[in-house]
This record gives sequence, C-alpha cells and structure tokens, in this order.
Amino acid sequence: MSTRQNLAARIGVWSAHHRKTAIIGWLLFVVLATALGGASGLVEMTASESGAGDSAKAERILNEAGIDHPAGELVMVSSRADGGWQAAARELTEAVRGTGEVARIEPALPSKDGKDALIRFEIRGDSTTAADRVQPVLDAVRKTGDAHRDVRIYQFGEASSGKWLGDLLADDFQRAEFTAVPLALGILLVAFGAVVAALLPVGLALTACMAAFGLLSLASHQLHLAQTTYSVMFLMGLAVGVDYCLFYLRRERDERAAGRDAETALRIAAATSGRAVLVSGVTVMVAMAGMFLSGLMLFKGFALATILVVFIAMLGSVTVLPALLAWLGDRIDAGRVPFLNRRKNRKKKSGQESGAARESGALAGALLRPVLARPKLFAVASAAVLVALAVPALGMKTESLGLEKQFGSEASLTVAYRHITETFPGGPAPALVVVKADDIGADGVRKALGRFGGDTGETVTVHEERNIAEIEVPLAGDGSDGRSKAALAELRDERLPAAFAGTGAQVHVTGDLAGSMDFTAQLKRGIVPVFVFITAVTFLLMLFCFRSYVIAVTSIVLNLLSVVAAYGVMVAVFQHGWGAELLGTEKAGAIESWMPLFVLVVLFGLSMDYHVFVVSRIREARDRGLDNSSAIREGIRRTAGAVTGAAAIMVAVFAVFGTLSMQDMKQMGVGLAVAVLLDATLVRMVLLPSVMALLGERNWRTPRALRWLPELGHGDGDAGGSDAGAGGVAGGAGPQAPGPRHAAPVTTR
Repeated sequence: MSTRQNLAARIGVWSAHHRKTAIIGWLLFVVLATALGGASGLVEMTASESGAGDSAKAERILNEAGIDHPAGELVMVSSRADGGWQAAARELTEAVRGTGEVARIEPALPSKDGKDALIRFEIRGDSTTAADRVQPVLDAVRKTGDAHRDVRIYQFGEASSGKWLGDLLADDFQRAEFTAVPLALGILLVAFGAVVAALLPVGLALTACMAAFGLLSLASHQLHLAQTTYSVMFLMGLAVGVDYCLFYLRRERDERAAGRDAETALRIAAATSGRAVLVSGVTVMVAMAGMFLSGLMLFKGFALATILVVFIAMLGSVTVLPALLAWLGDRIDAGRVPFLNRRKNRKKKSGQESGAARESGALAGALLRPVLARPKLFAVASAAVLVALAVPALGMKTESLGLEKQFGSEASLTVAYRHITETFPGGPAPALVVVKADDIGADGVRKALGRFGGDTGETVTVHEERNIAEIEVPLAGDGSDGRSKAALAELRDERLPAAFAGTGAQVHVTGDLAGSMDFTAQLKRGIVPVFVFITAVTFLLMLFCFRSYVIAVTSIVLNLLSVVAAYGVMVAVFQHGWGAELLGTEKAGAIESWMPLFVLVVLFGLSMDYHVFVVSRIREARDRGLDNSSAIREGIRRTAGAVTGAAAIMVAVFAVFGTLSMQDMKQMGVGLAVAVLLDATLVRMVLLPSVMALLGERNWRTPRALRWLPELGHGDGDAGGSDAGAGGVAGGAGPQAPGPRHAAPVTTR
C-alpha cells in the first residue's frame, strides 16, 4: 500500500499504535462530560424563548419585568349523590394546606346538580419550578381519594401537569433505550454472528450518547432547550453511532475474510470506511445546521443536539474503534452464534466474496435484472408509488397539538381535564394582552385600558411600579376553531390598534391560541431558508464529488420524493387516522407544527449517506471501463448489504419512537422510519438505477465550466479497496486485491 494516507487513515494508524491512550482517553472524556453535565443540569426554555412573533414579545416583557403568575391547580371531587363530596372536599382542603406548598385555597364550588365540587388553589413560589415541588400536594390528593372510595377525584393544573409530563418523558426515554438497544444488538448479531462484534458498535454508540448528553447540558446554559431535545438526541445518536461503527467494523471483517492479515485489514478499513464516516458525519452535521435558520430556539436546540451527538459518534468511530480492534484482534469473533457466523474460513482466497456479501449481492442482482431491462417502466412505476404515497400530504394541516391530541383521550391528564372542563365550563383559555408604556398612568393609556373590562368578562391588571398592564380577553369558539382565530385576529388587527393608537405604548398579545398561531407562522417563514440551505448544500456536495450537475439534480429530486412520501404517510396515519390503531394511537387531526421541517432536515442528511455511498460505487465501476448499465448493476450489488444493514438499524431505532406516548414522538418515529425504509429500498434499488440507466452517459458528463473542479478518485485509492463516498454506514464487501504490506505495521494481539 502506498505510504500516502488520508486523514482517517492517519487517525486510525495512530489510534492502533497508541490504543491504551485512545481507549483510556475516550473513557475519561465520556466520564468527565457526563459528570459535568449532570452537575450543571439542563436549563429549559422560558415561555418567551419557546415561542415566536408577537406572543414571544409579550412573554419577554413579563419575564424581564419579573411578573410571574403562580401555578394554579384545580381539584374536582365527584360523587353519585347530591352533596356526597363534602366530607372528602373538607379533608382534601386540610390535607393540601398541611403540605405548606399551597396558597389562596378557595372554598369548594359546587356544580349545578350538586354532585361535584371544584377546589382552586395555587402552588407557592416560582411557577417555573412548581412542578418540582408539587409532589407533596399530589400525595395529599391521592391519600384523600384512597380514604374516600365513594368519590372520584380529578386534578389538573400547571404544576401537576408539568410533573406528569416530566415523569412521562423520563419513562418513555427509558423505554426507548431498553427497546432500541436490544433491537440494534439483535440486528448486529445477525450481521456479524458474534457477540463481541455486535456489542462493540452498541457500546460505542451509547457512550457517545452519554458524552453528548453531558455536553448538551453544559451548552443549555447558553442555549436553552426543550424537554424533548434529549429524546431527539438519543434517536439520532443511537442510529448514527451504531451505523458508523458497523460501517467501520464490517469493512475490517470483510478484508479479513478476503484473506488479509489483521494489520492490513485495519489499515484498509481506516483509509476507506474511516474516510466515509468522516465525510458522512460532516454531511449530516451540515444538514442539521440548516435548523439554525428556522428562527426558533426549539430548532436551534435540535440542531445543536444532533450536531453534537453526530460529531462525538463520528469521533469515536475513527479513534477509539481502531484502537479496540487492534487490541481485540481475532477476539472480535468471540461469542460466535450458531448458524449466524459466516466467517468460518478466515483465509479465503484473494478476491473471493464473503457469504453475506454474496447473498445480498445475488438478491440485488436478481432484482436489478428486470429494472435495467425495462428502466422506463420501473422508473415510472416506482415514482408513481412514491407520488401516490405523497398525495395525502397535499391536505396536511399543522398545528401545535393540544392536550388530548398530544397524549390521547385515555391519558389520565386528558381525562382529568375533560371531566373538570365539562362539569365547570369556563370557555377556552383567554388571550392575554400585555401593555408596556413609559408611564402606564398617562391619560391616553388609562383611557385605552378603560375600553376593556366591564361586563365583557375582560379583566385588567395594572402593575404601576413596572409600567405594565395585563388584559385578559375571552375568545369566542373552543379556543382553536375558526371562531377563536377570527376573534384573535379582530383583537390584534382592529380593537387594540384603535384603542392604543397615539399612546406610544407597546401592545402585544399572547395566550395559548396566539402562541400556537405565531409559532406556526414562524415555521412557515423559516422552512424556506432552511430548504434553500440544505438543497444548496446537497447540490454543491454532489457537484464537488462527481463533477456532474445531472447527478446533483437527481440527488435532490430523489431526496424530495422520499421526504414527500414520508409526509403523505404521516398525514394518512396521524391526521386522517388510517391504520392509527395498529400503531396504538388515535387520529390527531393534524401534524405537529414543527414536524415537517424537522423531518425534512433529518432525511436530507441521512439519505445523503445512502446516495453518495451507492453512486460512488457506480462511479468506481464506470471509471474501471464498464458501460453505464454494467456499472449500475455492480455498484448497486456491491452496496446492497451495506444499505440493507444500515437501513435495518435506523428503521428499528426510529420505529421504537413510534411506540412512545406523545403524539409528536410517534409522528417523528413513524415518519423517519418510513422515509428511511423507502429510501433504502424503492429509491436506491429501483428508482435510482432506472433513472441512471435512462440518463445513460449524461450521468457522467462534466460541463466545460465545471472542469476546474478537482477530480476525486472513486476507485481503490491507496487502501487497496473502496467504500468511497460519504454515504455508507455499513461496509460493502466484494472482490479486493490484496495491497502491498510494506507500510508501518499495526500490532494486534
């Protein structure tokens, strides 16, 4: 092998020579990052940071002025008999008062039929930390219910719902971890047939996630995060981390199966798969960076989390993994599983394929024969399938999902809210108008405030020392329907401008509906620059790699088809409810507002993995002199095993999130799983080869204006083999010529 080495090869050789330093350094890094992150804690977004537009400005004024509304709680005591609630209500009132955590307990308010009573109170202290202090109150309410079996008690409020949500997310995250990890391990056992080889990628992925969690907690002190950010990070970290290690390890094992000694196999894996991991990681991180352009702190947090975990997983794959492989040597095959381990003959003749590669290549070859024989038919048919799947997306409705849509009609929190609001209807949450003036007591401002209140149900609260006033304005409708939206529009566009014109006061509107509408509006504005960014990056990357604008444009079109097909499936299942029961969920009637943008960015990043990997192998065959059809056949066949293994792990991990409790996590998991499945099968195995066959030699023509671009090698290069490109997450196997052995040795034992 040539002494010329790329960056990945140099890193791999150094790690193999200094394996103790690499392994101990990695462990210290993980422990230190986890400890520091745990000590610092996660800083969550405030209401003003999580929102957008006019409502965020209103929340920011209140936050900066230190105006905090105590966390209110509602407890309803229901009985079958008139007045049967009285004893339980008295005991409950005394019990919650005895906790020392509540204030302003109001007398029990009976319902019209006298069978129910509503008790209102507030949690003492800062409302943002009320959920952390509400447990004694919850215990008091529960004990009262246990002592009075003849009544039913329902509780709902800011603190209790916050506590419930926090516990739910923690349970879901634990369930995802304990489900996704065994699934990934099972797939790896099938792929490698040995326990140690299967455990290595899972272990590295989990340690990468641990380190990323710690660093993200530290970063949250500068960029505040949402609670769901950890779940998103784990989703991406496990899928990408396992795949990157699988890619590297698979290549090393295939080189050994092809007859190479341990040191040469490791060197080739570092130079080829290591390079692919680096370029793939950079590609995904650049795509994730597009979320910084959304204008929303939620997406900035998602961008930071995914970039961080992908970077750490990439770093571990090219540093500590070569060190572990050099240390383990042949012990990587320890714990062989009967009937699964295919590496029975490690000293295969040069150029002979491994069993796994031969089987996957044979299946891919059989599928490709009719595709390449009639490319126009299969191109039209596969595109038609994707378009048909995408049709429901034309009616996509996005909104910030409410309580019942987010958690389901049978969730305990939803049941409590429904019973309380049905028995004691109070209308939808009002709009909150925030007024800030240089002098809140000025005549013009006082006259404007005087136009609100009275018999309309509107309430005006003036904070004279802060020169701020709050106006609660009830909205018609149910809080989210057309009547409510029309009432909010009238308030913002007509009533408030007419009342405060010429006063010089700042007037902003917040509330549940206002916040949801502002957030959705910002998403619609933000998706354009994000889309332009990621499509431009995709185009430039493909243009740089292949010096062909045809390949670049084809890449974008195929990625978009995968994305819109995933959108269509999400709308069909979650908005229309088609097959929702099979997934253990209910019809939500809408897609979570942030989901389309997130899915777009993630899928563009991940689909580039497969696409560059596959097209690189096709280009490699073309450069060796094969005609266009033969090059397509060989490239697809050589990468079939890699794409299948990578897709299986990603689909499994993403599908686990489709089983979680929250509707947005279900939508994210199902959307990503479906998109990856379509991308790795229908797109890469049918649509891509048929389109490239139809385009013929136009795939590889470089316009005169682009001939200044450097010509990147797609062949064996300096490693004696190639998984060239950025895309693979599992190594392809095939005929490889053994390279010279005169380079510096990598000692294994």
